[in-house]
Amino acid sequence: MKILIASDHAGLELKNKVIAALKNENKIIDLGPNSTESVDYPDYANKLCLELKKNLNSESNALSEFGILICGSGQGMSMRANKFLNVRAALVYNDEMAVLSREHNDANVICLGSRFCSPDQALKWINLFKITTFAGGRHQTRVAKVSSPIS
Repeated sequence: MKILIASDHAGLELKNKVIAALKNENKIIDLGPNSTESVDYPDYANKLCLELKKNLNSESNALSEFGILICGSGQGMSMRANKFLNVRAALVYNDEMAVLSREHNDANVICLGSRFCSPDQALKWINLFKITTFAGGRHQTRVAKVSSPIS
């Protein structure tokens, strides 16, 4: 599976631990940053979302590619990522959110707060996100509404 990952300076340490844990089983694309120098999280959310949008496939209920965004709270990355059409970024902070964000919302980006989770929790939530499929059905209409542009 192809996984895109980016963070800001506050999420760098967690990002590096996630990459180390996932790199043997997945193709990891690290979109930065590579130092603890202060950066603006929207720039890294933009990089990831633009890359993800190149290969979005809405016909499958299973993920073949998804994104992981990490900042201090996860909230800023989530807010920025959700500005992109057909990117559905979910701020995840427990097991149930990891599952429901995929099952009901067809999320394709998981956002994590490095200040609010351990590496073990982050990896558990990423794995739950990765293995959960979109339920479709009644949720499909709702997801289509979320993805429709507003003028």
